Amino acid sequence: MSTPPDEQRVTLAHLATAAGVSLSTISKVLNGRSDVAPKTRSKVEELLEEHGYRRRKVSSTRPGLVELVFHELESAWALELIRGVENVAREHGMSVVLTETGTRQAPGPEWIEGVMARRPAGVVLVFSDLPQGFRTKLDSRSIPFVIIDPAGDPSPDVPSVGSANWSGGMMATRHLIELGHTRIAAISGPEDMMCSLARIDGYRSAMGMASLPIEQDYVRYGNFHVDGGRDHAFALLRGPLPPTAIFAGSDLQALGVLDAARQIGLRVPDELSIVGYDDLQLAQWSSPALTTVHQPLIQMAEEATRMVLRLRDGERPNNLRLDLATSLVVRQSTAAPSTAAAPTTAPTPQHA
Repeated sequence: MSTPPDEQRVTLAHLATAAGVSLSTISKVLNGRSDVAPKTRSKVEELLEEHGYRRRKVSSTRPGLVELVFHELESAWALELIRGVENVAREHGMSVVLTETGTRQAPGPEWIEGVMARRPAGVVLVFSDLPQGFRTKLDSRSIPFVIIDPAGDPSPDVPSVGSANWSGGMMATRHLIELGHTRIAAISGPEDMMCSLARIDGYRSAMGMASLPIEQDYVRYGNFHVDGGRDHAFALLRGPLPPTAIFAGSDLQALGVLDAARQIGLRVPDELSIVGYDDLQLAQWSSPALTTVHQPLIQMAEEATRMVLRLRDGERPNNLRLDLATSLVVRQSTAAPSTAAAPTTAPTPQHA
């Protein structure tokens, strides 16, 4: 039996009657218009969800917007992701709108109403996860989303693109070990972020495989910014047994370590080796140029944008999680430890 052509109209009329509002009000809510009272909007949204109403998909042949959402837009790290999203949007004749909201875990509650009004073709989010209520609202308007996930561990049913953080931590530390360092410290990002923990796990694994002890104070959690690297480096380098090498969990933190070494009077890499993480463009222009782990941020953003456009077109990927490989880029900030810095005996193991 064929579906009556006016079924949708009847359904919306039924919803309007149940909500005690006009069809035009229902239409305004569906289209994300702001000129609806919050109480009325909430009532209509509940009825739409209860009846499983889904807005018709926007034609994939019509150019539109891709929304890229951050919790902060301060660093060169964000610029890499913007470049990747714009590369793919440009290929499809689309524009990119940037939004800054919320914390690193999730967008702020005000964001969801704004995105419903903008009605982008898809949303790329740089967060750990997306609350279920936000997912439901995006789905009700047929707005697909993908998380770029260098920072968290989204639910298995959430489309996401990440990178091999454990492997990155392992190869950074192994490089320093192969140069002859035994006193190696690590300054990762915030302790509540999965990528920070994964990079530290890689560091621990490399140290364990080389049978090298980890001093109690050698594992530290910063904030992925310059000041976090600088502050922790001061504490490490002025301690009773300063490391001869530091693996920093981001290039910005590595620059902070470099600044601390300069202020203390240590020469890099002669007296201290430093490895960063991300391989931002600024890493090659530091002095000395920074050895770092290349995290393919541009490619991660490109893959996330391609995935969100495939979802827009009705495709469902077999694997909702994509992890891209990391690699080591050796420059001038690492070298073998000097004879004066190398210990004559291994330090006493202290479990971190």
